[in-house]
Amino acid sequence: MATAMDWLPWSLLLFSLMCETSAFYVPGVAPINFHQNDPVEIKAVKLTSSRTQLPYEYYSLPFCQPSKITYKAENLGEVLRGDRIVNTPFQVLMNSEKKCEVLCSQSNKPVTLTVEQSRLVAERITEDYYVHLIADNLPVATRLELYSNRDSDDKKKEKDVQFEHGYRLGFTDVNKIYLHNHLSFILYYHREDMEEDQEHTYRVVRFEVIPQSIRLEDLKADEKSSCTLPEGTNSSPQEIDPTKENQLYFTYSVHWEESDIKWASRWDTYLTMSDVQIHWFSIINSVVVVFFLSGILSMIIIRTLRKDIANYNKEDDIVRDTMEESGWKLVHGDVFRPPQYPMILSSLLGSGIQLFCMILIVIFVAMLGMLSPSSRGALMTTACFLFMFMGVFGGFSAGRLYRTLKGHRWKKGAFCTATLYPGVVFGICFVLNCFIWGKHSSGAVPFPTMVALLCMWFGISLPLVYLGYYFGFRKQPYDNPVRTNQIPRQIPEQRWYMNRFVGILMAGILPFGAMFIELFFIFSAIWENQFYYLFGFLFLVFIILVVSCSQISIVMVYFQLCAEDYRWWWRNFLVSGGSAFYVLVYAIFYFVNKLDIVEFIPSLLYFGYTALMVLSFWLLTGTIGFYAAYMFVRKIYAAVKID
Repeated sequence: MATAMDWLPWSLLLFSLMCETSAFYVPGVAPINFHQNDPVEIKAVKLTSSRTQLPYEYYSLPFCQPSKITYKAENLGEVLRGDRIVNTPFQVLMNSEKKCEVLCSQSNKPVTLTVEQSRLVAERITEDYYVHLIADNLPVATRLELYSNRDSDDKKKEKDVQFEHGYRLGFTDVNKIYLHNHLSFILYYHREDMEEDQEHTYRVVRFEVIPQSIRLEDLKADEKSSCTLPEGTNSSPQEIDPTKENQLYFTYSVHWEESDIKWASRWDTYLTMSDVQIHWFSIINSVVVVFFLSGILSMIIIRTLRKDIANYNKEDDIVRDTMEESGWKLVHGDVFRPPQYPMILSSLLGSGIQLFCMILIVIFVAMLGMLSPSSRGALMTTACFLFMFMGVFGGFSAGRLYRTLKGHRWKKGAFCTATLYPGVVFGICFVLNCFIWGKHSSGAVPFPTMVALLCMWFGISLPLVYLGYYFGFRKQPYDNPVRTNQIPRQIPEQRWYMNRFVGILMAGILPFGAMFIELFFIFSAIWENQFYYLFGFLFLVFIILVVSCSQISIVMVYFQLCAEDYRWWWRNFLVSGGSAFYVLVYAIFYFVNKLDIVEFIPSLLYFGYTALMVLSFWLLTGTIGFYAAYMFVRKIYAAVKID
């Protein structure tokens, strides 16, 4: 009889599929119900800037602090993202208005920033830093009202409302620096339907802020920490002079509004910050083009192959005597000759399988809504743990391929598989982390977390890779349909278009075309602190990427064998990952045209992490292409008669 635990995964899956696409919540995550005047805690997450790519914790600047600072226990993903969630002195009560309240005011005295603090605040403002707060796990957003100028004479211009994450720390105007020292919080609540004798409960469904800069002289504060805001637009902004001490008040106000938005849909505001229709149209356009090109390629290659196999298998002796063999059948005695460095090749392909399994599961689970933005760091935590556990599949595939390539040192091969790619990733991240440490950024991975990652690597991933490698090496090797000659065949001189780099350029266009629109949104999510949420489309794009990589790889290996070049193992692995070259070119284009990074360390971080992305993408697409080509080569040589 099935226990409750046996049914739990299926219940979760069924519930996810039944939920609307707008609801991004893991089943079991319960909303928090507030009663009238219940405290709603405002927490700070971090400070971010797309110009520096260096997050800082909230209290790295001289903001007002509560009597006791408490940091939230964070998961692995939050730590790696640079989140340092901490309590703040803002006192917000459910459905209770506050006109103006002064923070950290002792006996009606303003806050004095030292010269060093003023210089630091001014530097952060000029670097375009945003402050990120959360209320009931909902991030703060700034409302932007844009007017579409379709007709300049029309007085009733259409208003387009968009939201940006967080709020600007300050602004500059005519070489002067101003700090947003007053925050007008606008919180929206949804009143839950209750029975007559029960007290009403409320749920927070939106968190907005209007940041303002008000100079000290225009704010009137009393001894009860209350203040009076200036009327109209008569006030001047609060200037921060980095060369001297500055006096100011930190103030805030709270306004509540009722909303029809239900709790399950409260993230929709944050997830529809750009024009989704353009996104959908672009993806569908890419998918149609790729399917069309893939269909043409498949049709051509199948017709050509049928003709080749029919010619090679003719039984007529007269034709057999007069026709000279040419094309890919000529290299049948060398096509399965083991390549150079079989251990490194099988290790890289094993890491590629590990990446493939991890990415496939993460995208699929995220598509079901299990990894919503409300679960901070869940995506990165899941990816890290899945990569460790997928080591058993990577080890198994690498071990079996290594034995097929006549390898004997399986223990060394397993160690190479477990350490080659992860070692490169860890080395680059450690060097970058040292630079981030030097900047005292919260983006630096703490030493205990680094030790924990090393323990996961050597305590989970390494043993699982060894386990998989052992069983893969013991399993029967892949059955090649033809025997390999003892003496290698001489390779004729190749045409210019058979050059390896030309092959990379040709092979990378189609897979890159399938995903470059999606790449823009992924880059925006990573480098401009946007939310990425269209995992359903990403899953579709991933499937198209697999199909296009496989087809291009088959075409390229077919051309190579027709040119009587049997050294296809390494070449096909490199050429199949050709779209990674285009990803690198696009990353450089994005850096030059979209980002405003000028300093050395942010540039180093960008290109360091881009190098890791390109390497991982090359491993992924190279592995997909290699296994597709290997299956293709075995099929065509099994279909012809070899004397």
